Amino acid sequence: MDIALITGSGGLVGSEAVRYFSGSGFRTVGIDNDMRRRFFGDDASTAGRVELLRREVEHYTHHQADIRSQDEIEGIFSTYGIDIRLVVHCAAQPSHDWAARDPQTDFDVNARATLGLLETARRHCPETAFVFVSTNKVYGDTPNRLPLVEKETRWELDESHPFHENGIDETMSVDRSTHSVFGVSKLAADAMVQEYGRNFGMNTACFRAGCITGPGHAGAELHGFLHYLMKCTVTGTPYTVYGYKGKQVRDNIHSLDLVRAFHAFYRTPGQGEVYNIGGSRFASCSVREAISLCEKIAGRKLEWTYSDTARIGDHIWWISDVSRFRSHCPEWQLTFTVEQILEDIHAALTRS
Repeated sequence: MDIALITGSGGLVGSEAVRYFSGSGFRTVGIDNDMRRRFFGDDASTAGRVELLRREVEHYTHHQADIRSQDEIEGIFSTYGIDIRLVVHCAAQPSHDWAARDPQTDFDVNARATLGLLETARRHCPETAFVFVSTNKVYGDTPNRLPLVEKETRWELDESHPFHENGIDETMSVDRSTHSVFGVSKLAADAMVQEYGRNFGMNTACFRAGCITGPGHAGAELHGFLHYLMKCTVTGTPYTVYGYKGKQVRDNIHSLDLVRAFHAFYRTPGQGEVYNIGGSRFASCSVREAISLCEKIAGRKLEWTYSDTARIGDHIWWISDVSRFRSHCPEWQLTFTVEQILEDIHAALTRS
């Protein structure tokens, strides 16, 4: 049976990938050592989700390994070898704020470990499709230099700009910008994933995502915008909006739509591909608009305050142009609107 190896298998995207690919005929092998608990506290732990995967998913094997340990990664890859037909690399330190407190750990997790995974895959399963969950933060704050117009509930791109209709595409420069420490570590990993495709002929792809979300998220204040926002609304926890009048815009992609994109790449792979991926205009909202939707769905008001201080590297307006990916994989399409995503999250929170 072909193997899909998934790092960060207890996280939002990783656990979605385990369930999806297990249901698509793969044997799934997961790697997750619950560093998310160290990053964001007990409420963000992935241990419970890993236990559910072990109990509920047939043909799932879990490894409590640290992706920074080359010995542990070597042992896993040597065990499964060329049967590994797909690697989905989701494990990461995902927070701007946390990265600034410990840049070395952030770089080790996001960049150095990615290099180790690539090199180990090249030795043991060079024909595998290697999918890297990158981020739109590789562009730094360049998007903030776009010509924006303030509307009642959101910032919007000037209609004359070529990015207005479909969003930001892969031609945007990654240079001459402030990235945040997190953005730099992810950019280093992103570039290396590309080089293993271009230099060594491996089937690699960087999916530069913005806000990935869904009911499987363990949302925390420092990471997981929509899930944490709904969690605060449901529980009555105060929420802080940081900067840009709360009108900053994000496109949001449900974890299932993202994992389906990975499968589409697996079926039609390429070498060193780069794709902006997200909810596009189909699923975009400002923070203020998301608050209104959360209050509507939950049937209660959110207690929130505003801080003028924006987070370093935060984008004022981001909508992903997914045209390039769709031109390569035309069968893929987005299926979840922002309201549907929030309804999914609300249902999961109120069940637990």
